[in-house]
This record gives sequence, C-alpha cells and structure tokens, in this order.
Amino acid sequence: MITILDETTKNPITKIGMMAGVCWGGNIEDPEKNYKRGMDCILSEHGRTFEYPSVEMIIDGYSARCIREWYTHIGGGPTRLQSSTRYVKWSEDGMTDHTFVTPPSVTKAAAAGTPEAAAFAAAKADYDAAFIALVKAGEAAGVPREDIAMYYPLGMTTRIVDKRNMRNLVEMSHQRLCTRAYWEYRQLMTDICKALSEYSEEWKWVVDNLMKPKCEIAGFCKEKKSCGRKPKAL
Repeated sequence: MITILDETTKNPITKIGMMAGVCWGGNIEDPEKNYKRGMDCILSEHGRTFEYPSVEMIIDGYSARCIREWYTHIGGGPTRLQSSTRYVKWSEDGMTDHTFVTPPSVTKAAAAGTPEAAAFAAAKADYDAAFIALVKAGEAAGVPREDIAMYYPLGMTTRIVDKRNMRNLVEMSHQRLCTRAYWEYRQLMTDICKALSEYSEEWKWVVDNLMKPKCEIAGFCKEKKSCGRKPKAL
C-alpha cells in the first residue's frame, strides 16, 4: 500500500552531509566524509539540513478521511496528486473503482455475531443500493456523474502520489505514531516507516532513530489524556 519511488533519495544521511559540506567548504567527493558530516548534523539536530533528502511515494488504499488529514502536514513544500473523485464508476455489484476502509472496531463487532453487529453490514449494503439508485436517477434526470460524486463518503479508499522531504516526515511521525493518533493514520505512518526501512540502510537508521512517537523523543508524555506509555510531564 506504500510504494517508495526510485526518485526518493537513496542515502539521506550522506545527502545531508554533502549539502552541508558545500556550505562548510568540506570535501563533498568522499561519501564516507559526507556520511559522517550528515550524522553530525542529525545528532546536533540541525533540522534545516533534513529538508534535502526527498521522498516520493504512492500511497494507496487509505480512506479519503485519512488522506485529508495527511494534507494538513504542509511544512517543507510537499506536493501531491490524487486519483480523481469527479467521475463515478459504478456497477450493479457496487463501486468498481473504490472500496471502503473498515475500522478494526467495526470488524470486531461484526465478528461477534450479535444482532447489533449486523447493523454495520446492513448499513453498507443499504448505502451501495442507494448510491446505485442515485446514479441511475441522475442519468435519467440529466445529472452528470461528476455531480453525483459529491455524495462519495469519506470512508472510500483513494490513491495519491506524494512528494515531501525527510524533515516533514520525521516531525509528522512524532505526532502520528502517538497512541492518541487515529488508528488509520497511525497505520499509514507505520506502513511508511516500514517501506522506508526496506528502501535503504540509511533510511532504516533514520526510521529507527528519528521517526518515533513524541514521548519517545521527549522522554515524557505531553498529551492531556496519556496512554501511560511514558510518565506525564510535571
């Protein structure tokens, strides 16, 4: 569900050190010196240098609701493209170009087999039937499908191509890996960390050491309603 594209900086630590070396008058032809310089920048928390490594990826299968939250992290000049929600593609069997994200709590409730649990499946079936009827009615009345698309739910899945820098991702992870973050966004952030860790050894170091919940960075919890993972700030 996360595809790291080849345009992504392969060795972010080395890239940081090379860019810093230009300004410091250092030897930028030696990868080992660039790596050491990059680590110095990271350990010294010279965050501006973190903006040079670039990440380009395909984010697919998360809900429109989750991606709308993703767009709020606008620091560092990120950009993105999203699959169109203008045109509705619908078949007699249901939505053909979008599925729905089912929260774990709903899956758990549905598996319980109680009368109340059946309401979730019924609501989804009712929505599918109602939307198909809406599309057909719109066609008969001359309402284009791009206007019917206004009734798409936020729970539908979507696909985006995203570009942002390392600093933006690192700082985002502090908030979105927190236990208090919404489950789907936390899953998205976890999936990105996993994909980057598999992309290169330098990214694995960045993920393991920098991309953590904010309590792991601060050593204490800053949230009003703490999960108890770390002690509260005094």
